[in-house]
Amino acid sequence: MDFRPNVDAALWFADYVLPKVRAAVPDAVFVVVGQRPHARLDVLRRRDGIRITGAVDDVRPYLAGASIYVVPLRMGGGTRLKVLEAMAMGAPVVSTSMGVDGFEVAHEHEALIADAPDSFAAEVVSAMENADQRQSLRGNARSFVESRYDWRAIVPKMEKVYE
Repeated sequence: MDFRPNVDAALWFADYVLPKVRAAVPDAVFVVVGQRPHARLDVLRRRDGIRITGAVDDVRPYLAGASIYVVPLRMGGGTRLKVLEAMAMGAPVVSTSMGVDGFEVAHEHEALIADAPDSFAAEVVSAMENADQRQSLRGNARSFVESRYDWRAIVPKMEKVYE
């Protein structure tokens, strides 16, 4: 959590999205999980509804316990392995377009995608209030990861490269 795009994402979500979410779902909690939280995130430690863990031994309990996994990235590049990890664990994902960039996910099928604070908050609230939607996202996301990123899908592609 000391990588600039992740710091920006956490601050943006906390400042512009979370207040809208908590207006509709007052007991919603934003849990920031990641090693080496940057000092810029310290301001969030004093806010209601926000918890910063720092390094954890195993992220899986956090993913399994999350109602929603948010990916509020607004900048950066590279592979978003944490998104695949969340999807593989069946965590319903709400993301910016940048957060799922490079993955062929469809809005309202494998993830909910929104870029503006109001629409991002609306997607989070919708998913939090709709158990059927969360369950659909969980199943579709898990199937997406298994069909494209499971070793059974990747190894045959790699073998073709080396033929």
